Amino acid sequence: MLPGRYFDDLTLGQETLTPRVTVTEGHILSYAGVAGDFSPIHMDNVYAQTTEFGGRIAHGLMGLSLTDGLKVQSATFKDGIALSWSWSFKKPIRIGDTLQAHIRIKEMRPSNNKPGMGIVVMDIDLVNQNGEVVQKGEHGLMVPRRPDAGVSA
Repeated sequence: MLPGRYFDDLTLGQETLTPRVTVTEGHILSYAGVAGDFSPIHMDNVYAQTTEFGGRIAHGLMGLSLTDGLKVQSATFKDGIALSWSWSFKKPIRIGDTLQAHIRIKEMRPSNNKPGMGIVVMDIDLVNQNGEVVQKGEHGLMVPRRPDAGVSA
């Protein structure tokens, strides 16, 4: 089991700042290879300079992927199972940006059909080094309850 908190250790409104990651050329190249998205806005600096962004930007979904990885690195939750994502792209992510996720527990309840689990809904802001929210959204996660929480698994 991964380190982290059980559902019963969490509180409504609890906030967590994740570790940070600095976006590199390698991140963009690796993500393009995995996703198969070699769009010129991500790969061709000459082309990207002619766009509204003035240069290359990271894939939007790479930002979401980094957010999920930062959430896991923060060890906020113990072995969570993703249930949903609702995500918005607010500003471009650029090579050299340092990103950090701000997680706030918005809702929580015991699972109706999985007694040993709880449902947590989080608001998450992905923020760059300038304090700008570059992406944001809501994430639903199923989190194990404490074995001694008085529920049967």
